[in-house]
Amino acid sequence: MGLLEREPELARLRRASRDSVRAGQVVAVTGEAGAGKTSLLRAVTSGSSGSGGSAGRRVARGLCDPLATPRPLGPVRDVLTDLGAAEAAFEGSPQDASGGAAAAGRGELEAHFTRAVASEPTTLVVEDAQWIDEASVEVLRYLVRRIDALPVLLVLTYRDAEIGAGHPLRPLLGDLARLEHALTIPLGPLSLDAVGRLLTDTSLDAASVHRLTGGNPFYVNEIARHAGVGLPASVRDAVLASTSLLDDEDLEALQLVATAPDAVDDRLLPLLGLDLPRLRRLESTGLLVRTRRGIGYRHELARLAVRDAIPLGGEPSLHARLLDALEGVGSRDHAVLAHHADAAHDRTRTSRYAASAAAEAARTGSHTEAVAFLTLALDRSDGGPAERARMLELLGQEQYMVSRLPEAVESITQALRLWEDVGDEGGLAAAHDRRALIEYYSARRREAELHARLATERDDTPAYGSACATHAYLAYRRHDYATAELSGRAARRSAERSGDEAVRLRCDVIDDAGDLLRGEVGARARLLLDAALALERSFDEVGTTAYSNLSSIDIEHRRFREAEEVLARSIPITVERDIPVCNQWQTGMRSRLHFQRARWAAAVEDADAVIGERRMPLSALWPHLVRGLVALRTGDGTTGAADHLDEAWDLAQRLDEPLAHLPVLSALAERSWLLGLDDPRLATAPATLVGVGSLPGVQWAVGDLLVWLDRIDRIDRIDRLDRLDRLGARAALPGGSTMPVAEPYRLELDGRHAEAEAAWAVIGAPYERALAALHGADPEASVRAVEELEGLAAGAVAERGREVLRSRGLGRVPGRRRASTRANPSGLTNRQLDVARLVARGLTNAELAQDLFISPKTADHHVSAVLSRLGLRTRREVVRRAAELGLD
Repeated sequence: MGLLEREPELARLRRASRDSVRAGQVVAVTGEAGAGKTSLLRAVTSGSSGSGGSAGRRVARGLCDPLATPRPLGPVRDVLTDLGAAEAAFEGSPQDASGGAAAAGRGELEAHFTRAVASEPTTLVVEDAQWIDEASVEVLRYLVRRIDALPVLLVLTYRDAEIGAGHPLRPLLGDLARLEHALTIPLGPLSLDAVGRLLTDTSLDAASVHRLTGGNPFYVNEIARHAGVGLPASVRDAVLASTSLLDDEDLEALQLVATAPDAVDDRLLPLLGLDLPRLRRLESTGLLVRTRRGIGYRHELARLAVRDAIPLGGEPSLHARLLDALEGVGSRDHAVLAHHADAAHDRTRTSRYAASAAAEAARTGSHTEAVAFLTLALDRSDGGPAERARMLELLGQEQYMVSRLPEAVESITQALRLWEDVGDEGGLAAAHDRRALIEYYSARRREAELHARLATERDDTPAYGSACATHAYLAYRRHDYATAELSGRAARRSAERSGDEAVRLRCDVIDDAGDLLRGEVGARARLLLDAALALERSFDEVGTTAYSNLSSIDIEHRRFREAEEVLARSIPITVERDIPVCNQWQTGMRSRLHFQRARWAAAVEDADAVIGERRMPLSALWPHLVRGLVALRTGDGTTGAADHLDEAWDLAQRLDEPLAHLPVLSALAERSWLLGLDDPRLATAPATLVGVGSLPGVQWAVGDLLVWLDRIDRIDRIDRLDRLDRLGARAALPGGSTMPVAEPYRLELDGRHAEAEAAWAVIGAPYERALAALHGADPEASVRAVEELEGLAAGAVAERGREVLRSRGLGRVPGRRRASTRANPSGLTNRQLDVARLVARGLTNAELAQDLFISPKTADHHVSAVLSRLGLRTRREVVRRAAELGLD
């Protein structure tokens, strides 16, 4: 078995070994069976253990055996045999009836043992001391009381859970508690990461194995060794050996407990016939322990081993007994009740309890579990079409929450058919309403609007308010504020009549997001309050949607610091509340945020995470844009960049929203400028600008597109102007447009490039700042811009900038540079950015480690990596240049 996650324990043992040369040491290594005690000792006592271990030291071992009656002085005999001193110790000694040294001669044995062990530096190991005999304990106590003056390291291993109040080892442990040079090293379970490493060469799921084994190293290794054959026989047989002395009734009781994976509540014991004498007999197996939930198995694999030994066909009756007992005490743990009902093959109770468990799971933010419970409830349901339709609708909602959109569409489609069969208008309206949102998140606006319209056709159904809110949200996302306000008012009236708090909060979010998008700054605080109130009331979808829209608008309006704060707060909530659909959206927004701050590595990291999920198309628009544009700017894969931009174009067509169309057209224009390509899709840009350019809330996207069209126009003025004139859209071009444009873009379009550069510097967008300077009239600023682009790792853009300088006839064009001349965070990952921000705040490694839940050593490695990436030498430089680097 490999030695994983035992470095601190190994270091402590090696330090004790070194120190024992000057003053004897005692180390107790504790842990359950299979925790790795022997492996740890082997690493210390082997001759190849390395410096600081026991290389060159004598090692003697004593073993304690799991016998009904312990072998007297067994470990003492083993040690003396290792040292070649057994014959002298026992020859001629008076013996007691059990074969051990007589009391009169034990003092001599103890002295002889101590002299033999201490004759030279020795590591003395006594393993499995939970089975030690009293005589051996007394010999060891004699040694321990003198060990300070001896060159001895005594190492005891034992299973601490098996050392009760009257155990023979207790007196020795009492001595160790008072000893200055004694320490205890507990071995805990392996982490999920370590389990994954042990399972590298198998197809087993690390999380499942970790859950089943509790991280027990021996059990994990056994499962890895027997990968593909189920529960290893070596583990099962070892467990079942503990049951060999039980009679049939006690064995059945043990099997009954094995059918309760969460333990048997004390209240159930009388109902199950588990009286005190029987519990004592079961306890003697060593398999059971008392937990906070009652009587359960010491280890999950032990429970599974006993459960698997239940005779064929016997398990359902055991589960039925537990189910009846749980109902008898009025249990409200619906998840447990559903588990036992299903195992007892009771379809009616399974469906009922699973549905209740699903409702509880959804209410507490466990949406993945809610999907599983609802799936079970449906599978076991014997109810009519209306009952099935209701459950399918709930299932579709929960599948949507965990971003399983195709399955959600299928569930809602089935529900719609059932509602049609029974002629339930209310059910149809609710299902159409739910389908509308799912279709929207699937980036199918046309279908979303169709179902939203169908949901609002009847104003006398309970779903009418929600349907109107959905219709309002779709309109708001398309900047159709008139429709959004009209539908929103209808939704509010319905919510007031029905007392639907969720619908009212949805309306607040839509109204406040619309106001913020149109420039009402005070709406930002209201959106934050909307999110907090919704989450407080467990309206997870409403609360996280508020955060999603707020972060999106902040980024769109270039409020980068505010957006970072929102995402730092909201992304963890999407994880805690189990809402992947919002997690993906917000991760995509963070990708865009990093991108606009020229943090290419972090932007790509987030973009790849969203694209790799392939679950929620709506969230993928900006990740595809980011992936494509970063590749173009850095010069890393122009072919792949085209594919990503094509994906973004397709999504924009399906979404049919201004803030989808405009950024994609800008990206295509940037690609055209950078590579000198003529993209026919840009022919739609003038008409798009004419159609949406005057809408409130799009001034940044409009400005970006206009600037890129202006840059292309400078390259190919005659051809492009002729084409635009033929389209009748000349007024959309710079100089002839009156549509609102965000200030930095307006400055550049007006030829005030130095002012535009300064504006971008204040905002914290170094890439846009450099491009504004590049296209200005100041030669020095343009040269400096190429150098800054090189420093931002935008190598392909820097090369294109050199072409621009040459075309203007500038004599001095900066050459390529291998290293950046300015510190920038373009190469930092998300984790490194977190570290960099904390360093910028002046935190020490210890404080940083506490904040990020990592070790100080790991924090030091992260800080070194950050300094290297930034090209800075000291933490003080990071603090001084925090604002410049966007880390403040």
